[in-house]
Amino acid sequence: MIKLQWTPPTGVEDIRTHVQAAIDLEFSTLPPYLYAKLTMMPGTNAAALQRLDVVVGQEMVHMCLASNIMNAIGGTVGINPPKYPGPLPGDVDATHTAHLYPFSLAAMEQGKWIEEPNAPIKPSLRAAAVANAPVTIGEFYALLDAALALLPASAWSVGRNQIDDEQFFAGQLFAVNNYSDAHRAIQDIVSEGEGTPVAPEQTGSPLDFHDELAHYYRFWEVARDQVLDKAPGTPSGYAWGAKLGVDWSAVYPAIADPGLHDFSKDPPAAQAAQAACNAAYTGLVDALRGAFAGQVGGLGVAVRAMFGLRMAAMQALQSPLADGTSVSGPAFRYLGGKGGAK
Repeated sequence: MIKLQWTPPTGVEDIRTHVQAAIDLEFSTLPPYLYAKLTMMPGTNAAALQRLDVVVGQEMVHMCLASNIMNAIGGTVGINPPKYPGPLPGDVDATHTAHLYPFSLAAMEQGKWIEEPNAPIKPSLRAAAVANAPVTIGEFYALLDAALALLPASAWSVGRNQIDDEQFFAGQLFAVNNYSDAHRAIQDIVSEGEGTPVAPEQTGSPLDFHDELAHYYRFWEVARDQVLDKAPGTPSGYAWGAKLGVDWSAVYPAIADPGLHDFSKDPPAAQAAQAACNAAYTGLVDALRGAFAGQVGGLGVAVRAMFGLRMAAMQALQSPLADGTSVSGPAFRYLGGKGGAK
Protein backbone atom coordinates (compact mmCIF):
# COMPACT_ATOMS: atom_id res chain seq x y z
CA MET A 1 0.00 0.00 0.00
CA ILE A 2 1.04 3.60 -0.52
CA LYS A 3 2.15 5.53 2.54
CA LEU A 4 2.14 9.33 2.50
CA GLN A 5 3.94 11.66 4.86
CA TRP A 6 1.66 13.68 7.09
CA THR A 7 2.95 16.85 8.69
CA PRO A 8 0.49 18.59 11.01
CA PRO A 9 -0.52 21.87 9.34
CA THR A 10 -0.10 25.14 11.19
CA GLY A 11 -2.18 27.25 8.81
CA VAL A 12 -4.00 27.39 5.49
CA GLU A 13 -0.76 27.38 3.48
CA ASP A 14 0.20 24.02 4.98
CA ILE A 15 -3.28 22.68 4.26
CA ARG A 16 -2.93 23.78 0.63
CA THR A 17 0.33 21.85 0.47
CA HIS A 18 -1.51 18.71 1.59
CA VAL A 19 -4.35 19.29 -0.88
CA GLN A 20 -1.79 19.63 -3.67
CA ALA A 21 -0.28 16.31 -2.59
CA ALA A 22 -3.75 14.77 -2.97
CA ILE A 23 -4.16 16.28 -6.45
CA ASP A 24 -0.74 15.00 -7.49
CA LEU A 25 -1.51 11.51 -6.27
CA GLU A 26 -4.95 11.32 -7.91
CA PHE A 27 -3.51 12.52 -11.22
CA SER A 28 -0.57 10.11 -11.05
CA THR A 29 -2.82 7.04 -10.93
CA LEU A 30 -4.44 7.82 -14.27
CA PRO A 31 -1.59 6.88 -16.68
CA PRO A 32 -1.02 3.38 -15.21
CA TYR A 33 -4.75 2.64 -15.22
CA LEU A 34 -5.22 4.10 -18.71
CA TYR A 35 -2.27 2.15 -20.12
CA ALA A 36 -3.81 -1.10 -18.94
CA LYS A 37 -7.18 -0.12 -20.38
CA LEU A 38 -5.89 1.13 -23.74
CA THR A 39 -3.83 -1.99 -24.40
CA MET A 40 -6.85 -4.32 -24.22
CA MET A 41 -7.83 -5.63 -27.65
CA PRO A 42 -11.13 -4.15 -28.91
CA GLY A 43 -14.16 -6.37 -28.38
CA THR A 44 -12.55 -8.47 -25.65
CA ASN A 45 -12.63 -8.64 -21.86
CA ALA A 46 -15.90 -6.74 -21.59
CA ALA A 47 -16.29 -7.30 -17.84
CA ALA A 48 -12.70 -6.28 -17.06
CA LEU A 49 -12.99 -3.24 -19.33
CA GLN A 50 -16.18 -2.14 -17.58
CA ARG A 51 -14.39 -2.24 -14.23
CA LEU A 52 -11.42 -0.27 -15.53
CA ASP A 53 -13.73 2.29 -17.13
CA VAL A 54 -15.37 2.92 -13.77
CA VAL A 55 -12.04 3.23 -11.95
CA VAL A 56 -10.57 5.65 -14.52
CA GLY A 57 -13.68 7.81 -14.57
CA GLN A 58 -13.85 8.01 -10.79
CA GLU A 59 -10.16 8.83 -10.48
CA MET A 60 -10.74 11.76 -12.83
CA VAL A 61 -13.61 12.89 -10.64
CA HIS A 62 -11.43 12.56 -7.54
CA MET A 63 -8.76 14.78 -9.08
CA CYS A 64 -11.40 17.36 -9.98
CA LEU A 65 -12.90 17.29 -6.48
CA ALA A 66 -9.48 17.71 -4.87
CA SER A 67 -8.84 20.62 -7.23
CA ASN A 68 -12.17 22.17 -6.29
CA ILE A 69 -11.12 21.99 -2.64
CA MET A 70 -7.85 23.73 -3.48
CA ASN A 71 -9.60 26.54 -5.30
CA ALA A 72 -12.18 26.89 -2.54
CA ILE A 73 -9.48 27.60 0.05
CA GLY A 74 -7.72 30.14 -2.15
CA GLY A 75 -4.92 27.99 -3.55
CA THR A 76 -3.63 27.47 -7.08
CA VAL A 77 -4.08 24.02 -8.59
CA GLY A 78 -0.90 22.42 -9.90
CA ILE A 79 -1.04 19.64 -12.50
CA ASN A 80 2.40 18.06 -12.21
CA PRO A 81 2.91 15.03 -14.48
CA PRO A 82 5.17 12.37 -12.96
CA LYS A 83 7.51 10.14 -14.94
CA TYR A 84 6.98 6.42 -15.43
CA PRO A 85 8.47 4.23 -14.19
CA GLY A 86 8.96 6.08 -10.95
CA PRO A 87 7.59 6.60 -7.45
CA LEU A 88 4.10 7.94 -7.03
CA PRO A 89 3.94 11.46 -5.61
CA GLY A 90 4.24 11.58 -1.86
CA ASP A 91 4.92 7.86 -1.36
CA VAL A 92 7.47 7.58 1.43
CA ASP A 93 8.51 4.04 0.44
CA ALA A 94 11.05 4.60 -2.32
CA THR A 95 11.31 0.84 -2.96
CA HIS A 96 7.94 0.87 -4.72
CA THR A 97 7.87 2.00 -8.33
CA ALA A 98 4.79 2.66 -10.47
CA HIS A 99 4.97 1.19 -13.97
CA LEU A 100 3.02 1.45 -17.20
CA TYR A 101 2.01 -2.18 -17.69
CA PRO A 102 -0.15 -3.49 -20.54
CA PHE A 103 -3.33 -5.21 -19.42
CA SER A 104 -2.02 -8.08 -17.32
CA LEU A 105 -2.05 -9.63 -13.90
CA ALA A 106 0.89 -7.37 -13.02
CA ALA A 107 -1.16 -4.28 -13.93
CA MET A 108 -4.08 -5.40 -11.76
CA GLU A 109 -1.84 -6.26 -8.80
CA GLN A 110 -0.30 -2.81 -9.14
CA GLY A 111 -3.79 -1.31 -8.99
CA LYS A 112 -4.45 -3.25 -5.80
CA TRP A 113 -1.19 -1.99 -4.31
CA ILE A 114 -2.08 1.63 -5.09
CA GLU A 115 -5.61 1.38 -3.69
CA GLU A 116 -4.94 -1.03 -0.81
CA PRO A 117 -6.54 0.07 2.47
CA ASN A 118 -5.15 -0.48 5.92
CA ALA A 119 -6.97 -3.19 7.83
CA PRO A 120 -8.01 -2.02 10.28
CA ILE A 121 -7.43 1.74 10.27
CA LYS A 122 -4.44 2.19 12.53
CA PRO A 123 -4.94 3.20 16.17
CA SER A 124 -2.01 5.57 15.63
CA LEU A 125 -4.10 7.81 13.37
CA ARG A 126 -4.80 10.27 16.17
CA ALA A 127 -1.09 10.39 17.03
CA ALA A 128 -0.29 11.10 13.38
CA ALA A 129 -2.35 14.25 13.62
CA VAL A 130 0.17 15.78 15.99
CA ALA A 131 3.45 14.26 14.80
CA ASN A 132 5.06 13.53 11.43
CA ALA A 133 4.03 10.05 10.38
CA PRO A 134 3.50 7.93 7.26
CA VAL A 135 -0.18 7.19 6.69
CA THR A 136 -2.29 5.39 4.09
CA ILE A 137 -4.26 7.30 1.46
CA GLY A 138 -7.46 6.90 3.46
CA GLU A 139 -5.78 8.07 6.65
CA PHE A 140 -4.22 11.01 4.81
CA TYR A 141 -7.65 12.13 3.64
CA ALA A 142 -9.10 11.67 7.13
CA LEU A 143 -6.43 13.94 8.56
CA LEU A 144 -6.94 16.43 5.74
CA ASP A 145 -10.66 16.44 6.43
CA ALA A 146 -10.01 17.17 10.10
CA ALA A 147 -7.67 20.04 9.19
CA LEU A 148 -10.19 21.56 6.78
CA ALA A 149 -12.87 21.38 9.47
CA LEU A 150 -10.83 23.78 11.62
CA LEU A 151 -10.67 26.51 8.98
CA PRO A 152 -12.86 29.56 9.64
CA ALA A 153 -15.70 30.33 7.27
CA SER A 154 -13.69 33.28 5.98
CA ALA A 155 -11.09 30.88 4.54
CA TRP A 156 -13.60 29.55 2.00
CA SER A 157 -14.38 31.25 -1.32
CA VAL A 158 -17.74 30.61 -2.96
CA GLY A 159 -17.67 29.76 -6.67
CA ARG A 160 -13.92 30.25 -7.15
CA ASN A 161 -12.82 28.34 -10.28
CA GLN A 162 -15.17 25.46 -9.58
CA ILE A 163 -15.75 22.54 -11.93
CA ASP A 164 -19.18 20.90 -11.65
CA ASP A 165 -21.22 18.29 -13.47
CA GLU A 166 -22.73 20.79 -15.88
CA GLN A 167 -19.44 20.45 -17.75
CA PHE A 168 -18.72 16.73 -17.33
CA PHE A 169 -19.28 13.68 -15.09
CA ALA A 170 -23.00 14.19 -14.58
CA GLY A 171 -24.14 13.31 -11.08
CA GLN A 172 -20.59 12.79 -9.78
CA LEU A 173 -18.82 16.14 -9.80
CA PHE A 174 -19.89 19.11 -7.69
CA ALA A 175 -18.63 22.50 -6.62
CA VAL A 176 -16.89 22.94 -3.27
CA ASN A 177 -17.81 26.18 -1.53
CA ASN A 178 -17.44 25.34 2.15
CA TYR A 179 -16.27 22.68 4.57
CA SER A 180 -19.46 20.66 4.23
CA ASP A 181 -18.85 20.31 0.49
CA ALA A 182 -15.20 19.42 1.07
CA HIS A 183 -16.17 16.75 3.63
CA ARG A 184 -18.58 15.19 1.13
CA ALA A 185 -15.87 15.23 -1.56
CA ILE A 186 -13.37 13.49 0.70
CA GLN A 187 -15.93 10.86 1.69
CA ASP A 188 -16.54 10.08 -1.99
CA ILE A 189 -12.82 9.91 -2.80
CA VAL A 190 -11.97 7.51 0.03
CA SER A 191 -15.02 5.27 -0.24
CA GLU A 192 -14.73 4.86 -4.02
CA GLY A 193 -10.99 4.24 -3.85
CA GLU A 194 -10.11 2.16 -0.82
CA GLY A 195 -13.56 1.20 0.35
CA THR A 196 -13.78 -0.44 3.73
CA PRO A 197 -10.64 -2.23 4.96
CA VAL A 198 -11.94 -5.80 4.89
CA ALA A 199 -11.64 -8.93 2.79
CA PRO A 200 -14.85 -10.55 1.50
CA GLU A 201 -14.46 -13.29 4.12
CA GLN A 202 -14.44 -10.77 6.98
CA THR A 203 -17.17 -8.85 8.73
CA GLY A 204 -17.75 -5.52 7.02
CA SER A 205 -18.45 -4.47 3.45
CA PRO A 206 -16.33 -3.60 0.41
CA LEU A 207 -19.09 -1.31 -0.87
CA ASP A 208 -18.53 2.37 -1.39
CA PHE A 209 -21.23 4.87 -0.50
CA HIS A 210 -22.98 4.40 -3.85
CA ASP A 211 -23.59 0.66 -3.47
CA GLU A 212 -20.70 -0.19 -5.76
CA LEU A 213 -17.42 -1.99 -5.20
CA ALA A 214 -14.48 0.26 -4.37
CA HIS A 215 -11.47 0.37 -6.70
CA TYR A 216 -9.38 -2.01 -4.60
CA TYR A 217 -12.03 -4.71 -5.01
CA ARG A 218 -12.54 -4.05 -8.71
CA PHE A 219 -8.85 -4.68 -9.33
CA TRP A 220 -9.09 -7.74 -7.10
CA GLU A 221 -11.97 -9.15 -9.17
CA VAL A 222 -9.99 -8.84 -12.40
CA ALA A 223 -6.76 -10.19 -10.86
CA ARG A 224 -8.61 -13.18 -9.43
CA ASP A 225 -10.79 -13.57 -12.55
CA GLN A 226 -13.81 -13.93 -10.34
CA VAL A 227 -16.87 -11.85 -9.55
CA LEU A 228 -17.60 -10.57 -6.06
CA ASP A 229 -21.30 -11.29 -5.60
CA LYS A 230 -23.61 -10.07 -2.89
CA ALA A 231 -24.17 -12.94 -0.48
CA PRO A 232 -26.60 -12.19 2.36
CA GLY A 233 -25.78 -14.13 5.48
CA THR A 234 -22.01 -14.12 4.97
CA PRO A 235 -19.77 -12.07 7.32
CA SER A 236 -19.18 -9.33 4.75
CA GLY A 237 -22.31 -9.74 2.68
CA TYR A 238 -20.13 -10.81 -0.26
CA ALA A 239 -18.63 -14.00 -1.64
CA TRP A 240 -16.53 -14.95 -4.63
CA GLY A 241 -18.77 -16.13 -7.45
CA ALA A 242 -18.53 -17.00 -11.13
CA LYS A 243 -15.57 -16.46 -13.40
CA LEU A 244 -15.22 -12.93 -14.71
CA GLY A 245 -13.97 -14.23 -18.06
CA VAL A 246 -10.56 -12.57 -18.20
CA ASP A 247 -8.44 -13.36 -21.26
CA TRP A 248 -4.91 -12.21 -20.49
CA SER A 249 -3.85 -12.99 -24.09
CA ALA A 250 -6.34 -10.53 -25.63
CA VAL A 251 -3.94 -7.61 -25.40
CA TYR A 252 -1.85 -5.63 -27.86
CA PRO A 253 1.83 -6.72 -27.78
CA ALA A 254 2.66 -3.44 -26.06
CA ILE A 255 5.92 -2.91 -24.26
CA ALA A 256 5.92 -1.95 -20.60
CA ASP A 257 7.27 1.44 -19.53
CA PRO A 258 7.60 3.09 -22.96
CA GLY A 259 9.25 6.05 -21.23
CA LEU A 260 12.41 3.92 -21.09
CA HIS A 261 12.27 2.96 -24.76
CA ASP A 262 14.49 4.55 -27.42
CA PHE A 263 12.06 5.26 -30.25
CA SER A 264 14.80 6.72 -32.48
CA LYS A 265 15.57 3.18 -33.64
CA ASP A 266 11.98 2.40 -34.59
CA PRO A 267 10.20 2.83 -37.95
CA PRO A 268 9.01 6.37 -38.83
CA ALA A 269 5.36 5.42 -38.31
CA ALA A 270 6.02 4.29 -34.74
CA GLN A 271 8.05 7.42 -34.04
CA ALA A 272 5.31 9.65 -35.42
CA ALA A 273 2.65 7.84 -33.41
CA GLN A 274 4.59 8.23 -30.18
CA ALA A 275 5.22 11.91 -30.93
CA ALA A 276 1.48 12.34 -31.42
CA CYS A 277 0.87 10.68 -28.05
CA ASN A 278 3.29 13.05 -26.35
CA ALA A 279 1.70 16.07 -28.01
CA ALA A 280 -1.81 14.94 -27.08
CA TYR A 281 -0.83 14.29 -23.46
CA THR A 282 0.87 17.67 -23.25
CA GLY A 283 -2.29 19.28 -24.61
CA LEU A 284 -4.38 17.45 -22.01
CA VAL A 285 -2.19 18.61 -19.11
CA ASP A 286 -2.20 22.20 -20.36
CA ALA A 287 -5.99 22.11 -20.80
CA LEU A 288 -6.48 20.81 -17.25
CA ARG A 289 -4.31 23.62 -15.92
CA GLY A 290 -6.47 26.12 -17.77
CA ALA A 291 -9.70 24.55 -16.56
CA PHE A 292 -8.71 24.67 -12.90
CA ALA A 293 -7.46 28.23 -13.29
CA GLY A 294 -10.97 29.32 -14.31
CA GLN A 295 -10.66 29.26 -18.09
CA VAL A 296 -14.14 29.34 -19.61
CA GLY A 297 -14.92 25.99 -21.22
CA GLY A 298 -11.57 24.68 -20.04
CA LEU A 299 -12.83 21.27 -19.00
CA GLY A 300 -14.42 20.80 -22.42
CA VAL A 301 -11.05 21.50 -24.00
CA ALA A 302 -9.51 18.90 -21.67
CA VAL A 303 -12.14 16.31 -22.61
CA ARG A 304 -11.41 16.85 -26.30
CA ALA A 305 -7.70 16.51 -25.57
CA MET A 306 -8.44 13.25 -23.78
CA PHE A 307 -10.14 11.86 -26.87
CA GLY A 308 -7.18 13.07 -28.93
CA LEU A 309 -4.84 11.12 -26.67
CA ARG A 310 -6.96 8.00 -27.10
CA MET A 311 -6.85 8.30 -30.90
CA ALA A 312 -3.08 8.81 -30.84
CA ALA A 313 -2.72 5.78 -28.56
CA MET A 314 -4.76 3.61 -30.94
CA GLN A 315 -2.44 4.58 -33.77
CA ALA A 316 0.64 3.81 -31.68
CA LEU A 317 -0.73 0.40 -30.72
CA GLN A 318 -1.05 -0.47 -34.40
CA SER A 319 2.44 0.74 -35.40
CA PRO A 320 5.08 -2.02 -34.95
CA LEU A 321 8.40 -1.16 -33.36
CA ALA A 322 11.79 -2.17 -34.76
CA ASP A 323 11.37 -5.84 -33.83
CA GLY A 324 8.34 -6.03 -36.15
CA THR A 325 6.10 -7.44 -33.42
CA SER A 326 6.00 -5.19 -30.39
CA VAL A 327 4.05 -1.94 -30.23
CA SER A 328 3.83 0.83 -27.68
CA GLY A 329 1.09 2.69 -25.97
CA PRO A 330 1.59 6.31 -24.88
CA ALA A 331 4.58 7.04 -22.64
CA PHE A 332 2.61 9.86 -20.95
CA ARG A 333 5.55 12.16 -21.47
CA TYR A 334 4.84 15.84 -20.88
CA LEU A 335 6.76 18.21 -23.17
CA GLY A 336 6.26 21.41 -21.21
CA GLY A 337 7.28 22.70 -17.81
CA LYS A 338 6.11 22.25 -14.23
CA GLY A 339 2.68 23.68 -13.73
CA GLY A 340 1.32 24.79 -10.48
CA ALA A 341 1.73 26.09 -7.00
CA LYS A 342 -0.12 25.60 -3.80
